This record gives sequence, C-alpha cells and structure tokens, in this order.
Amino acid sequence: MSTAMSTAQGAGLKKVLRLPSAVLFGLAYMIPLTVFTTYGIVNQLTEGHIISSYLVTLVAMLFTAASYAKMVRAFPQAGSAYTYTRRTLGGNIGFLSGWTLLLDYLLMPMITYLVIGIYMSASFPAIPQPAWIVLSLVLVTVLNILGIKFVSKTSSILLGVQAVFLVVFAVMALRAASGNPMPSIVDMMFGQGPGTAVIFAGSAILCLSFLGFDAVSALAEETVEARRVIPKAIILVTLAGGLLFVVISLIANLAFPDWTAYSSVDSAALDVMTVSGGSFLEAFFTAAYIAGCFGAVLASQTTVSRILYSMGRDGVLPHRVFGYLHPRFHTPVYATLIVGAIGLVALVIDLTLASSLISFGALAAFTVVNIAVIKHYFIDERLRSGSGAVRYLAAPLVGVGLCVWLWTSLSGTAFTVGFSWLIIGAAYLAVMTRGFRKAPPALDLAEA
Repeated sequence: MSTAMSTAQGAGLKKVLRLPSAVLFGLAYMIPLTVFTTYGIVNQLTEGHIISSYLVTLVAMLFTAASYAKMVRAFPQAGSAYTYTRRTLGGNIGFLSGWTLLLDYLLMPMITYLVIGIYMSASFPAIPQPAWIVLSLVLVTVLNILGIKFVSKTSSILLGVQAVFLVVFAVMALRAASGNPMPSIVDMMFGQGPGTAVIFAGSAILCLSFLGFDAVSALAEETVEARRVIPKAIILVTLAGGLLFVVISLIANLAFPDWTAYSSVDSAALDVMTVSGGSFLEAFFTAAYIAGCFGAVLASQTTVSRILYSMGRDGVLPHRVFGYLHPRFHTPVYATLIVGAIGLVALVIDLTLASSLISFGALAAFTVVNIAVIKHYFIDERLRSGSGAVRYLAAPLVGVGLCVWLWTSLSGTAFTVGFSWLIIGAAYLAVMTRGFRKAPPALDLAEA
C-alpha cells in the first residue's frame, strides 16, 4: 500500500460499537417487521404453516451463527465469510465465497428500496414508485458516508419505532383473535400440512430474514473488544430475531387464520392489519414498516460497503476505488456510492426473484463458513477431544447439512441466476490469477 493511499485512508475504521449497539444494529438489519414482507407468500405456500418454516430456519441459522461466532474469535476482521474462508480454505475459495456473498448483500439494499417504493406509492399515489426509490436511495447513501456511529444511532431509533408498533399490533391482533375459534397451536406448528419439502421451501425463502447475524460479523473492525463482543452479538441477534419472527407469525395467524382468503399474497399483511385494527392499524403498520425499511437499508448498505472495502484493501477488487477511506469520515465512500448505484436495480427487478437470489447467496456462504470451522479448528488446530469433536466437527456438519437442504429447496430461476453470478466470479478470478496459476492477492487485514 502506498504512503499516499495510507494517508488518504487515515487511521482506518473507527472502533465505536459495543454489545448493545452491535445487537441493535443486527436486529435493525433483520427488520423485525420483515416477517410481513414474505408472510403471505410463505403462509400460502405452506398452507398456513409458516411457523414451522420459521422454526426450521431458526434451527439451521443457530448452527450457522455458532460457526460465525467461532470464526470471528479467530479472525475479528472486516469481510465476514470472505475473510473466514480465505484465511482457512485458501484464496480462490475465499474469493468465490466472498463473490457469492456479495450477491445477497448487493441485492439486500435493493429489495428494501423496492419495498419502500411499493408502500410509499400506495400511501401517496401522486408520487410514482420510482421517485420514492431514488429519493430513499440518495438519503441512505449520504447517511452511510457520514459514518458508522451515525448509522448505528439512526438504526436504533428506527428499531424503536418498530418495537412500539409490534406492541400495539400484538394487543389489537390478540383482541381480534379472541372472537375467532381458537386453533391448536400444536396443529398450527406441526399439524397435517403440505409435507416436509414444502416446509423447507418456505424455510429457504425465509433465510433472507436472518442475515442480521452475518451483518454483525462484518463490523468486527469497528467494535471494541471484537473477539468477546461480536460472538455474543451474533448468537443474540439470531435467537432474538428468530423467536420474534415466530411470535409475530403466530399472532398474525391467530388474527387472520384463513390463509386462502388473502386479497393478495404480496400484501397479506394489510389484510391482517385491517382485521386486527382497521384503518388505524393499517396506517400505523405502513409508517412503522417504512421506518424499519430505512433502518435495515442503512445497516445493509453499510455492511456491503465494508465487505467491498475489505476486498479492495486486499487488491482483489481495484484498490483505488474499493480500498479507499474518506480522510474525514473514515468511511469507504466510493464503495458506498457503488452500492447505492446498484440499488437502482429496484426499478426493474421482481420481488419474489430478488428474495430467492438473496437466499441463494446467503445459504451458499453459510455452508462454506461451517466448513471453514471444521478446517480451522478440527483439522488445523487439532481440537479433537470429546467436546472439540462436537463443537468443531459435529455441530458445523449439521449446519452444512441444514444449509444445503434449504439451498436445494430454492426455485430453478434462483439457481440459474445464482450460478450465472458464480460463473462470472470464477471467470474474473481466472483472469486475475492467470488461469489459477497465480495466487490471488494475499490478505493484509489489521487485527481488531
């Protein structure tokens, strides 16, 4: 790295986050109200058994979150799955893992901008949907350039708005449900349904809701005592977010039990709100949901810009662009602007396809991180005692199995686009390494 570039980048990413901030950041990224984004789609797909799908996803994600927690203790650095796999499985696999992970991170801000546009244009039809998408994109990009501390505080405030709504929703929905015949909770979760394959297909779609723990791992270089704080935050975010999704889905199903009667599966949440609290709750939901979307897109755009920064700092991506930090704000300004530009895909992409693609990238990266745990701890570090075999071999193997099962449950279109993205990455890697004869640029990540 040249002296000029080192000076431009200043002292590096600032360590300002602690456990509460990291947990709130992850929960804001997950968007507690994201349960309503795919609620109708998954509930109809599973014939009212969305709770079962969420429980399957939660179990799978807890195994994977545990693997992330183990890896961040070994490598408390920016880059997430890209860093872990590169340091344990080699440069080529690390690059392809990071490239696959980029698919879901690049699309996550985009899908959030799309949802903001849909709901805002419905509330204010005089302003077209594309205008709302562009306006929110510009605002979020500017906030991200100002710095992670500002983003963290803003995300926490918006998370509070969602929390207030959820309390109001729970009270009104349960009151509305009291007038319905009370179904068996056990039947709603484990009763006769469409079969395991469909439950897992629903679970695969829901994986995008759990990306918050991965987002937390990418902030290791901006967290005080990262080796201690980030692993705790990863597990807490996964568990709290998953249980919250289950409870919200349960309450929604109690208030509106007939999954065949949605006016539209894409906007089934509005049917639930209308039945639970009329126009008041519907309007409150829209406001809280938009607030949640802003909190999530602030967090997601921050995360992907840090991953691009890590790859740029490595020289895997052009260093002058992606490895640059603003001398005043200490943020990867060029990477942030590029992520914002990619968000414009929200103007043309389909919501269902975007959801499947995000899950494709996430599950592929999650699988490789579980493998990285085995390679680093069980093979390289030789932690093979009784407890070591369980923690560093058996548990990550279960994580691999669950992730692969969910991964293969995605749609054919998602696989076509996902593997096309992977082929492009492999071609770029082949050119960069002269036909895989040259090693990719070596990591030079500072310890947190």
